[in-house]
Formats: sequence, structure tokens, C-alpha cells
Amino acid sequence: MEQAIVDLTEIAPGIVELTMQDRVNKNTFTVGLTNELTAAFRTINENASWKVVILKGYDNYFASGGSQEALLSIFEGKMQFTDSELYSLALNCRIPVVAAMHGHAIGGGFVFGLFCDIVVLSRECIYTTNFMKYGFTPGMGATYILPRKLGLALSEEMLLGAWNYKGADLEKRGIPFSVLPKNEVLTHARQMATQLAEKPRHSLITLKDHLVKEIRRELPEVIREEVRMHETTFHQPEVKDRILHLFGK
Repeated sequence: MEQAIVDLTEIAPGIVELTMQDRVNKNTFTVGLTNELTAAFRTINENASWKVVILKGYDNYFASGGSQEALLSIFEGKMQFTDSELYSLALNCRIPVVAAMHGHAIGGGFVFGLFCDIVVLSRECIYTTNFMKYGFTPGMGATYILPRKLGLALSEEMLLGAWNYKGADLEKRGIPFSVLPKNEVLTHARQMATQLAEKPRHSLITLKDHLVKEIRRELPEVIREEVRMHETTFHQPEVKDRILHLFGK
């Protein structure tokens, strides 16, 4: 029997663990993974007893961003990253989301994690916003959430340079997240979730709504601007060549 590429399991009263485990595609955002994540967050929002979500990947991968097929489809004008609301699933989740990023988080995969309410990174794993590696400007709300969560200087460096950073490198740069050995990330995230789940659900929802209301209000215009930038940067012949020859390297 095939393993589901998204697993949603209540691991303790009020705590649900959402696991991305598309091993064939290394958790790139294929149509299948995107659809199942969207369905999973819908289930979470409809559940009246859950208080906190732990979002995680498998083994060495948290999430790997857009698939090669999706990037080529955007190049060809057949789709946009806004065709799904993947980027805002954690932001718009009613209850707090803890990202246990004990695997590599690449491109949109790293951005996806940064939209969670609490982020835990691994010292050994790679975190990158590698959009410009392929020659197109960032999407997924990256140009907004990176400066907001990591600060402007580091974000400009990461977005413009598209370089790889280990969690230990980011820790030295003073990022405001817990950065732990890989085998301690999930344990720490679960401990945090346990402490969150001790609070009243209504209070958690009310406070999250207050804390993220500015992001929810400002993000749509940023997304529109990122789409406008894609219209001028994504359709260059060099971009297609980079997607074909650099993807996964």
C-alpha cells in the first residue's frame, strides 16, 4: 500500500502533526503535494478541538519549493504561483503552526516554513531562497516574509545571492529562531506545542489573529507585485535554460 504524501495525525490531545513525505519528489510542491496540503489545512481549520499544528517534512527534507514541471509551466505562461494559496496556508491557519524544519528547506519551501508562527531550524540542514539561481525574481511572498522574519540586510543577501546557508550559519547571523542539532528539532517543536496546547483554544486563536493581522492585510499587495515582477523576469530564454540545467543541483 502506497504511503500518503501528506499525513495528518493527532499525536496528543489538541496537538496535530502534519507531515510532508513525498519521497519520490523530495517534497517539491507538485500538484499532488499542494492539493493534499490545502486539504489538510482545511481539515485543521474545521476541527474544533485542535489547538496547535506541527508542520514537518521527512528525513533530510522539509520542503523543496516549486517542481521543475511547475517552474517550466510558469515560464510558458500556463500557470502562476498564485494558482494555489499554498504560500498562505500556515498564515491563515486558525491555530498556531510550529515549523519543525529538521530537513533542507529550499526556495519556496523555506518561505513556506517562514509563514508559520514559530520556526525551529537544524544546524546541519540547508536553507535557501534560490529563486535568482534560475534567473527569476522571488515569489511565494518571499520578498515580504524574509525581511519581516530575518531582517532586511540578511534577507537582501539571501534573495539577491540565492546562496545556500546551513542553519548554523544563520544562527551566527543572529536569526531570531531556535537552531538545534537535527535530531533535537522535532523534540523541541513538540515540547513547544505541548506548552501551547495548555492554553485555551479560543485565546490562542484570538492572539494569533492579532499578531498576524498586519501580515494578512499587507501580503496580497506584495503577492501582486511579485506576480508583476514574474511577468517581466520569468519569461527570459535564459530562465528556461537555467531551469532545465540547474534544477536539483
